[in-house]
Amino acid sequence: MHTLFRRCGLAAFIAIALAGASPRAEDGFVSLFNGTDLAGWKAPEGDNGHWKVVDGVIDYDARSESKGSKNLVSEKEYGDFVLKLDWRITDTPWINPNIPYILPDGTHAKDIHGKEMKLALPDSDSGVYLRDIKTGKSQVNIWCWPIGSGEVYGYRTDPNMPASVRAGVTPRHQADKPVGEWNSFEITLKKDRLTVVLNGITVIEDAELPGIPEKGPIALQHHGGYKDGKYFGNPSLVQFRNIRIKSLD
Repeated sequence: MHTLFRRCGLAAFIAIALAGASPRAEDGFVSLFNGTDLAGWKAPEGDNGHWKVVDGVIDYDARSESKGSKNLVSEKEYGDFVLKLDWRITDTPWINPNIPYILPDGTHAKDIHGKEMKLALPDSDSGVYLRDIKTGKSQVNIWCWPIGSGEVYGYRTDPNMPASVRAGVTPRHQADKPVGEWNSFEITLKKDRLTVVLNGITVIEDAELPGIPEKGPIALQHHGGYKDGKYFGNPSLVQFRNIRIKSLD
């Protein structure tokens, strides 16, 4: 009995150890979030604790009091990389009356009078900035638009970009889970080429991002605001966890 118990105990220990082992470390990924605090990140000056860690996840309430940029920015900079993270939208208290009907080529659908079609839907808005935090152009979006998360709004809506670029950063699929559920991003950036996998589905593949800096930080986006007891704009009511990165340089 004692021998059997020891064997079972050893087997259980091994199973637990294997389950707790970190494959991310084995395959070259480094954690960017320790689940305890914001070490490795630069909170906005004057934020007053609105970017915080709650129950092991990064939680943001879209109420940063910073007078400058309100984004949460990594201390380190990166060139080529694979970035993996989980995210979820926690609430959508604001109705966006101007969500466009986006076509597969990245343009907006129009009605018979040539006017852009608009949708009024609950909306929250965040994203992940890649290298460029000054212009925010290379942001992989997180939001509630029917086109789905993963698009690169700054390039899609730039009329100076070639049609192929604008189409390339438009999601091929809407792969988001319902509001409140966790989603997973795998973002690969090599030189100026971007691939985004959302919940196991490739939504952006080898899209061109002309002019993107060769190196820069990762940032989690603030959006919207709060005043007089209510949100205005599509607020970043989001949480993040399991953030890890593998350098390809």
